[in-house]
Amino acid sequence: MNLIETYIQEVIRRLPERNREDIALELRSTIEDMLPEDYTEPDVKDVLTQMGDPAKLAREYRDWPQYLIGPRYFESYMALLKIGLSIGSAIALIAYLAQLVNGFTGEESFLSLLSAIIIGAAGSVIETAMHVFFWTTVSFAVVERIDSSKGGQPFIYKKWTPDDLKEVLDRTKERKISNVEVFGGLFWTAVWATVYYYADQLVGIYHSGTNGLEFITPIFNQEVLQMYWPAIIALIALEIVLSLFKWMSGKWTIKLAAFNTVLQIITTVVFILIANQPHLFDAQLIAYLGQSFNEEVRTWTINLAMTLFFMGAAFNVYDGFRKAKR
Repeated sequence: MNLIETYIQEVIRRLPERNREDIALELRSTIEDMLPEDYTEPDVKDVLTQMGDPAKLAREYRDWPQYLIGPRYFESYMALLKIGLSIGSAIALIAYLAQLVNGFTGEESFLSLLSAIIIGAAGSVIETAMHVFFWTTVSFAVVERIDSSKGGQPFIYKKWTPDDLKEVLDRTKERKISNVEVFGGLFWTAVWATVYYYADQLVGIYHSGTNGLEFITPIFNQEVLQMYWPAIIALIALEIVLSLFKWMSGKWTIKLAAFNTVLQIITTVVFILIANQPHLFDAQLIAYLGQSFNEEVRTWTINLAMTLFFMGAAFNVYDGFRKAKR
């Protein structure tokens, strides 16, 4: 077998079988066009040198990418990975602390408790980070391979136009949404969702005793809170979507402010429904506080909480539209 045929075989053996014949014909034609009429072996070697390493040439013919995540998606991959690590780490840390509080007996020494917190929290965060890294990487690797477009723009984004520059100029200081705001929002979502789920272990009355801080009684009835868990999951999903929209937009817009308004309305409705549950407060709390937590005090507490929550939601809505109209 001469050098030309050997070179062609070295290229096509690295390619899918269905493409080999066509690419072999193309390569043979290309090489013959580059050779003089009465070519010699040195001429062949010179042409093959110009063609380059067969393995490298085969990679150019192959549609399947040779990298896990290419340059088109790498920036988005890193941004989403940071978001996932922030949320996952927060949830893992709070969940671990909740379990630690629940299992605390007061017999542990300070050093043993401190070492348990450091080692356990680090282990939980690392384990969660590994899961986030794995699934985020797998997801982007799949997207990389199903994206059949050959352009530099990923198919999940709209095509860039010069009009996009106006959007950049339009990002005033007031309208701009920083990454700190996005990550902070996601972190807060992770915190309140975890505290809600572990409310009977975290939110309660603590008493400083001889063995340190002791958990006396939970404030809320966990069974009542769990009744609304589907609604809470929906709120978590909406808050994550809002944060992603903020990250993608980079600035406050009327549409973004409107979405935020809908979210605040839904959140307020869910809060009011939960707050008006007759058995919201744990029976142990009522027994512990006795007459100091009678029906009048309970009603006053709930009304105050709903008023403050409504004021916070209203300001959030106002602030969104204020920034969008800047």
